[in-house]
Amino acid sequence: MRTVKRILKIHKIDGFKVFCLFNNGESRIIDFAKIFDEWKVKKGDLEYPLYKSEEEFGEVELVDGTLTWKHIEIKGRNDAGEEVIYYYDLDPIVLYELSELDESRQIQIGLMIKQVRNEMGLTQEQLAERSGTSKHHISRLENNRTGIELATLIRIIEGGLGRKMKISIQ
Repeated sequence: MRTVKRILKIHKIDGFKVFCLFNNGESRIIDFAKIFDEWKVKKGDLEYPLYKSEEEFGEVELVDGTLTWKHIEIKGRNDAGEEVIYYYDLDPIVLYELSELDESRQIQIGLMIKQVRNEMGLTQEQLAERSGTSKHHISRLENNRTGIELATLIRIIEGGLGRKMKISIQ
């Protein structure tokens, strides 16, 4: 089952770009200048105030896993027919699909493992055997085609490469 994409954190806002962390662990960049241009936003559209003003755009908040602008109100009616006010927000799945991976925030674990493996003169098969995993898994890891569980990473670093692992949270 696919995980429904949600935004966990806004890292920063730079102009019309929002740098954020999604619940799949990916940091991504959403370029709204590009999006609004593609959508051909014009006067009268709900997005128009955001499109024309970085200041108004910057009032974005993270609400229920998506980006919301509470100063843009949408009047509607609920199921009981009562008038309600909604705030302008965008589907986080759409935001994910329109975003790009933020390479500056990617941890290059696979590349680090490959470099040390090569320095030691080991093949992927030898490293896999030493660490109790498969050559296929080592290959996918080194080419950033898969995530890794901490226990497996420890086996590869300490068991396979004979090194110590240090994790730092800044």
